[in-house]
Amino acid sequence: MKIRRTDRFKKDYQKLTSDIRERVDEKLRFLIHGPRHPSLRIHKLRGMEGLWEFSVTTNHRVIFEIEGQYYVLLGVGSHRIVNRK
Repeated sequence: MKIRRTDRFKKDYQKLTSDIRERVDEKLRFLIHGPRHPSLRIHKLRGMEGLWEFSVTTNHRVIFEIEGQYYVLLGVGSHRIVNRK
């Protein structure tokens, strides 16, 4: 699988602190090598068809969808990003 970042994700990512960006990058490496990595804690979002999330930290999440061979990253931030989607 490959990763594609949306403009919204890129904007969210730039707002993060450098240490959180490093954590996001680490989690993305895990995602590419296998979504079953236990620290990702991937799950479908309830009530939001086709959307998934994984944990970056206890307070930060990445929202994504799967399109063919791509993980399409939609946003990154606190739990509130789920309400934006």
